[in-house]
Amino acid sequence: MRNPGRPGAWGFVRARPWYQSVMPEKLPPPRSLWQETAVPAADYPPVSGTVRAEIAVVGGGYTGLSAALHLAEAARDVAVIEARSPGWGASGRNGGQVIAGVKHDPEALLALFGPGVGGRMVETVGAAPDAVFGLIARHGIACDAVRSGWIQPAVSAATLSVSRERVRQWRAAGADVSLLDAAEMARLLGSQAYVGGMLDGRGGTVQPLSYARGLAAAAARAGARIFAETKATALERAGSGWRLAVPSGEVLAERVILATNAYSDRLHDGLRRSVIAVPSWQVATGPLPLSVRETILPGRQSGSDMRRLLRYFRLDADGRFVIGARGSYAEPQPGSSLKRLCEAAVKIFPQLRGVAFDYQWGGMVALTSDHLPHLNVLAPGLFAGLGYNGRGVAMATVMGRELAALATDDAAGLPVAPLRPVRFHAASRLGVLTTVAWYRMLDGAA
Repeated sequence: MRNPGRPGAWGFVRARPWYQSVMPEKLPPPRSLWQETAVPAADYPPVSGTVRAEIAVVGGGYTGLSAALHLAEAARDVAVIEARSPGWGASGRNGGQVIAGVKHDPEALLALFGPGVGGRMVETVGAAPDAVFGLIARHGIACDAVRSGWIQPAVSAATLSVSRERVRQWRAAGADVSLLDAAEMARLLGSQAYVGGMLDGRGGTVQPLSYARGLAAAAARAGARIFAETKATALERAGSGWRLAVPSGEVLAERVILATNAYSDRLHDGLRRSVIAVPSWQVATGPLPLSVRETILPGRQSGSDMRRLLRYFRLDADGRFVIGARGSYAEPQPGSSLKRLCEAAVKIFPQLRGVAFDYQWGGMVALTSDHLPHLNVLAPGLFAGLGYNGRGVAMATVMGRELAALATDDAAGLPVAPLRPVRFHAASRLGVLTTVAWYRMLDGAA
C-alpha cells in the first residue's frame, strides 16, 4: 500500500496499533506482504489527450490484463486504462491461491445450463489453473508460482460428506482430485484441526501482485498500451463506438471491456449493483524458523477450509505463514476480525504460538447472488466480466480470455449472463454484516 497512513482503495485500511501473536500489545502499521515482496512495478504513463484504440479495457487487474494480453497476441489494437497501477486492487491483495472450478460442482452446472453449455462450463472452470500456469510458463512471469495442489479441509462429518461427493463428481469429469481422511489431512497440513477433506492437484499458488505485474509486462510486450493513474469518469456512445472520459483526456474505442469487478462504480451503475463487495482480511508472519516451517504445509499446498466463513492459508516463497478470512468493513481494532485471524491461526496450527504476525492488509471480494462468475454484454460493443466469489486468480484470468473472445466475435466457453442487479443492493452492507454474524455463530456451534 503506497501510503499506509491514509485510507486505501478498499476504504478501511488505516494506520493503527497491531498485535504480536494472539495477545496483542502493539502492531506495526498496515503492511501488505505482497507489496513488500513483489517484483518491481513498471512505469506506465497516464492518458494525455485523445487515445484511440480498437478495444479499450477499463481495469488493470487480472481480468483486464488477461483480456489485453490475449487481444494483443491476436494482433488487436488494445489500450488498458487503470485508475492506479496494474494489480493495485484485489489482484495484488488476494491470497494468491490458484483454485479450479467455481462454487457449484459439475452436476449442478449441468443441471443449471444443460449438457451443452454446462459441459463447456465444467471444462472451462475445471481447467482454469491451466490458464494461469500456462501464461506464467509461456511469458516467463516471475511470481513464485508453485503448482503442488489445493486442499479443502472438512470441518465436520457433514462437510466431509460434501467433500466425498465433490471428489466423485470431479473425478467423473477427469480431474486430479482425491479424498483425504483425517490422518492424511493432518500429514499434508501439519494440523489436527480437520476431519479430512479434498486434495485438488490442479491448484497452486502465486505471488499475486507479481503475477499481475507480470501479466501487464507480457501484454505490453505483445503490443498492448497500458495507462496508469487514469480513472474513467464517464462512458458514452460516440458514433458506432464508445468514448471514455478521463481526467486528462479521453479514450475513443470501437469496443470497451469493463474489468472492474469489486471496484465497479457508477461508470456503469447496473454493473456495480450486480455484485456485492465484501471485505476480506489477511495477516502474515515473518519468515518462520525452519523448525516451524517444516511442520506446516510441508508439500507447499494451499488450503481453504469448509467453514461457512472459510479461512484460507498458505506459506509464501520465503516461509511466511499467511491466513485470511472475511472481515469487517471498519478499520481494524482490538477484538476485530484481525484478532480472530491470529487466534484462528494458532488454533489450527498450535506450532505458531508465540510467533509474531508482522503484516496485515485487506480488500474487497465481489460476490454474485448465484455464486457464479458473470460474463455480460451490456450493450453492442460493451462487455464486462466479474464476480469470482473468492476464486479470482484463476477465474479472472479465464474471464479475461473469454472477454477477449467475446469482444472479437469469437466463441466463449462461459455463458453470457443477463445483467441482474442484486435485490436491495443499497442495503447489502447491512446484509453482509448480519450474515457474517449468523455464520460466525453457526461455525462456533459446529
